[in-house]
Amino acid sequence: MDTSRYTEPEPNSRPISASRSIAYGLERIGLVSLRFPWLVWLATVVLLIVGAFGIARIKVDDSLSQLFRSETPEFRTFEEVTRRFPSNEFDVLIVVEGKDLLVRDSVEKLRDLVTDLQLIEGTRGIISLFSAREPPKGTDLPAPLFPDQLPASAEYDRLVQRVLNNEIIRGKLLSEDGQLTLIVLALDPDVVASSRLREVIGEIQRTIDNDLAGSRLTARLSGVPVMQLEIRNAVERDRLLYNAFGFAAGALIAILFFRRLSFMIIAAGPPLIAIVLALGALGWLDFRLNMFLNVMTPLIMVISFSDSMQLTFAGRDRLLQGEGRFEAFRNAMLVVGPACVLTHVTAGLSFIALQLSESDLIRTFGEAGLVATLIAMFAVLMLVPLLGVLLIRNEAMFVVEVKGADSALDVLRRFCFWVAARMVSRPGLYSLLGVLVVGGLGLVYANLQPRYRLADQVPDREQAVAASHRIDAKLNGANPIDILIKVPDGKSLYDPETLAVIAEVHATLDKQPGIANVWSLETLRRWLAEKMGKSDVATLKQYVDILPEYLTRRFISAEQDAVLVSGRVPDVDSSQLLPVIEGLDKALDAVRAKHPSYKVAVTGLSAIAARNSALMINKLNRGLTLEFLFVAAFIGLAFRSFVVMLASILPGIFPIVLSGFVLWILGEGLQFASVVALTVSFGLGLSATIHFLNRLRHEERPYEDPAVAVERATVLVGPPLILTSIVLACGLIVTVFSGLPSLRLFGWLSAFAMLAALTADLLILRPTVTFLGRLAQRVGGKPFYR
Repeated sequence: MDTSRYTEPEPNSRPISASRSIAYGLERIGLVSLRFPWLVWLATVVLLIVGAFGIARIKVDDSLSQLFRSETPEFRTFEEVTRRFPSNEFDVLIVVEGKDLLVRDSVEKLRDLVTDLQLIEGTRGIISLFSAREPPKGTDLPAPLFPDQLPASAEYDRLVQRVLNNEIIRGKLLSEDGQLTLIVLALDPDVVASSRLREVIGEIQRTIDNDLAGSRLTARLSGVPVMQLEIRNAVERDRLLYNAFGFAAGALIAILFFRRLSFMIIAAGPPLIAIVLALGALGWLDFRLNMFLNVMTPLIMVISFSDSMQLTFAGRDRLLQGEGRFEAFRNAMLVVGPACVLTHVTAGLSFIALQLSESDLIRTFGEAGLVATLIAMFAVLMLVPLLGVLLIRNEAMFVVEVKGADSALDVLRRFCFWVAARMVSRPGLYSLLGVLVVGGLGLVYANLQPRYRLADQVPDREQAVAASHRIDAKLNGANPIDILIKVPDGKSLYDPETLAVIAEVHATLDKQPGIANVWSLETLRRWLAEKMGKSDVATLKQYVDILPEYLTRRFISAEQDAVLVSGRVPDVDSSQLLPVIEGLDKALDAVRAKHPSYKVAVTGLSAIAARNSALMINKLNRGLTLEFLFVAAFIGLAFRSFVVMLASILPGIFPIVLSGFVLWILGEGLQFASVVALTVSFGLGLSATIHFLNRLRHEERPYEDPAVAVERATVLVGPPLILTSIVLACGLIVTVFSGLPSLRLFGWLSAFAMLAALTADLLILRPTVTFLGRLAQRVGGKPFYR
């Protein structure tokens, strides 16, 4: 089949509707570069310098609670607990494990370790085996469980038994089998919030390595500060990787595609400049990198590279037809530019859809994506023609060098014609098959269940997650679950009713299946009652006053008008944790009814995640459904065609439901990362659809069979669409090298959705638009776009 007869159309050569811009003339922004090329170039250089300074301002948001940050009452309660009981957010959990853990030499090394850890600058307290006390005798202060001089032989064996049976540490700081112990090291809040965190964590690790050298014990670090540092390191490392890969991939593909340095710069330059400008703008606007914003570099490349390639390809074809560089890029802008505007607008609508989320993190990602999309649109429209007229000097020589050297491109054109010819041969049948396939996949997608685990936010190839898993296995849970008790006005901390409320809440939490390691003021009161036979307020207050402040602040507020009862839960999927939280909340209703003046609230990141993750994911998913309808209507309005609106629905939905089918096969369910990936991919995946429909409106002839126009349009835009879709998928798949599980999921799912969008464009859009076009001609007797 000879495809050489298919050439670029003149921008105003079609009598039907080609002269009516689907972008309402916004593409003419790019013509400014043709009129004032050196002025635009100077402005670009200045903006690049400003953007570079903006990139230097970007900081990392490593908070584990960022995903659930919102204005809801539940999160405000969580923030109040974090502020008034600053413990969990600043605790480094040191998990020491070994069969010889309680051997005398190992205990000596552990005690040296605990002593040395307290001497590290930036720490403010420690809780360990050595914090435990013997039962008090008379009025004397209770002696340490481990004496200064450890006994030997049989006396040491008896000490080990007392340690294993100690109610304070058993199951909380020491596993039942005596082979794992937990050391809780509190850091100064200022250290956790600063760049010193890396230095302090490094010093802790070195101290552990030195003090445990020669022993058969292993130690891992976990806790919020360690996880935050690992997130911070992963985000910074990923940013370098994504930026380097984005720049390299864009340049490499462009040079391979066009095989000329000048066209490589024309095609890849605008997306790369867009990355710098967009990231710089995010820096100046004080956006902070997080697990979603970190993928902004490949996303900007995806958003802009396809349109940059389409414009460059169109300009190149016009140069081969003998047009001068100014005329070639002007006409390319007028023909392809409207589709470029529309693709960026639909991508922007996807980011706007994320504003439906209750999560500040996801809404911020949507805002940043919208800013980046607008910057990418202006960068492509302004810089492709600018670079075209500045870098191409001898058009005649270019034509001589390039003609006859497009064998690979001809192969792609023949493939596109082959696909189009078969799709339009039986458009009704293929359209029906498309409806059935999308409908069947949609049913599977509708049955996907929400999924969330805290570990998905943390690098899973580092020590924090591994240490948390050991705590889950040996101490029944690494994640805190808290109950806030607010003392009403007129009552004190040591009021009999306050102590009764604390005792009842403690007992309720202690009895709740799935929750372990319960701590509170009641723990101390019970210990005193059992060991001393005293439970009076004076004795309790005396021992509270003896405790170090950093320890009492874990369960008593500084103002003594609120207390905390804390337990631990394993890091399981939120769907498994939710019944535990709901059962606990229901059990506490009896305490609330008995003491109505006291506020009793279940909180903690685990509780918020269990309650809100499913609701937030489902809300995002509903937003995606609304986005389907809104974007289809928007495309129909832009093209001024009801047929186009209908034709764009199936190919738009197909990549989403197919991706959902893959998630179902893998047993993944719907996570935050997957819903966000599908929401963004929907807008980005429509790029091929919009570019094809835009070309189709130029190729359609009055009263001609729509199948002919479909074939012509496919041959003209198919090759760059295929190549750019593959490039964009490769640009997104780079995120599989991330240390963050959520980013890996985002990356491969987005890449898969991009390839699925190309498949839908070739195999569903072509027959559908042909069938609907013929139907419109029969019913209305009018051309396709009338």
